[in-house]
Amino acid sequence: MTEMTERSGGRLGRRPVVGVLHPGAMGAALGSALKARAGVVIWADGGRSHATAKRAELADLIAVPDVAALARRCDLIISICPPHAALGVAEEVAAALTDRDPDEWPLYVDANAVAPATVRGVAELLGTRRVVDGAVIGPPAWERGHSVLWLAGEPAAEVAGLFADSPFDTRVLGTELGAASALKACYALQSKALPAIWLEIAEAAEKAGVSEALHGELTRGGIDLPEQLAKLSSRASTKAWRWAGEMDEAADTMAELGLPDGFSRAAAEIYRRWSGSTS
Repeated sequence: MTEMTERSGGRLGRRPVVGVLHPGAMGAALGSALKARAGVVIWADGGRSHATAKRAELADLIAVPDVAALARRCDLIISICPPHAALGVAEEVAAALTDRDPDEWPLYVDANAVAPATVRGVAELLGTRRVVDGAVIGPPAWERGHSVLWLAGEPAAEVAGLFADSPFDTRVLGTELGAASALKACYALQSKALPAIWLEIAEAAEKAGVSEALHGELTRGGIDLPEQLAKLSSRASTKAWRWAGEMDEAADTMAELGLPDGFSRAAAEIYRRWSGSTS
């Protein structure tokens, strides 16, 4: 008997082998959430950091040598990586599957904060019928009530079933790829683009020499600018580089919808400057 779970028409079996690429804080939580219904949850440790390995160990995920080894063993793969890497990860998986019958390829959940066009690009690599568009809104979930995993695509309902009774409240938006990513992009405008305005306001006031006067006017209006900046700093001090990529993808989403994309483009630039990144 092979490790590959038997499937009918590409569907998952009762105890599928699940792979997570790559278990950062969110990936480790997603992998852990699937352990109750998966046969095994694996991850690819080749080239990954000690911190990633430690998170995977704490989530009780099983290491395999690399992405190719993971792709060949899995019934379901979940990609959860920085937005700019989403297509590259899908390309690695597709390359590892070239010697397998496409009818036996795993299902693939792109759970990254990317534009609908990026998800469609993933589907071109791995097949529309096998790709699920995913979006997590909320923090890494270790208990219920804090995070929702939205899914869209033909196999979305079946993938959602694997998360039943898990810490992630999983909801299906329908079968159209891109719906979950569009929802995430809209949400990100208020969760990340709007806060970036405070950074620009503070820097502009400082350069213009009017910081003290601005603070006074904002305070009169009930706004504590230093408090706003402190809140943002506590959330984004180590995530600004990643948020820049998410804002790029949100901007692409707005542009595809025929809406102004300048809010997201500006937020991406602000977060890059804050993180010291020029890419």
